[in-house]
Amino acid sequence: MSPVAPGVDPEHERPPARHFYSRLCGLLSKTSLVLAIFGLLGIIVSVQVQVIGRYVFNDTPTWAEALALQLVLYVTALGVAVGVRDAGHIGLESLVSLLPEAMRLKLEILIHLLVALFGGIMVQSGILWTRLKWDELDPMLHLPVGIDYLSLVIAGVLIVLFSIEHILALVRGEDVVPSWY
Repeated sequence: MSPVAPGVDPEHERPPARHFYSRLCGLLSKTSLVLAIFGLLGIIVSVQVQVIGRYVFNDTPTWAEALALQLVLYVTALGVAVGVRDAGHIGLESLVSLLPEAMRLKLEILIHLLVALFGGIMVQSGILWTRLKWDELDPMLHLPVGIDYLSLVIAGVLIVLFSIEHILALVRGEDVVPSWY
């Protein structure tokens, strides 16, 4: 059985989801976490290059700040998506837990549908802005500005996939096991 979160009644714990789709989402989530860690390391290196360039050589590389900002977008996007899968987002769990089981299930499904809708809007808007800005070049990185908005698309797709996973788990009476387990 999966570990019981603080404040959760162990008698109402559901079995972990083990079907293919849940395993796929778990793999996507773990991969996103690993990529976010590498992104954080890239941010650290990029900021160090800025500091050393500025204070040691009195010549800051122009690409270092732009790269750090680019990496922040992707680390944030991946972190938000993983937070949705691992239920790390803000919720009103205490109010939902007071409802009868049937009502609680319907409300939890509604919440995940709304989160999926938000992810879908992120995808749609991200695609629009990626296409609109793809022909503009970032003067510091010499990459298309549309890459900035591609992070919205990636996060939105992952949010939709992870919300569907939660809905399937709720309907099947299962729990989504967080990525770090």
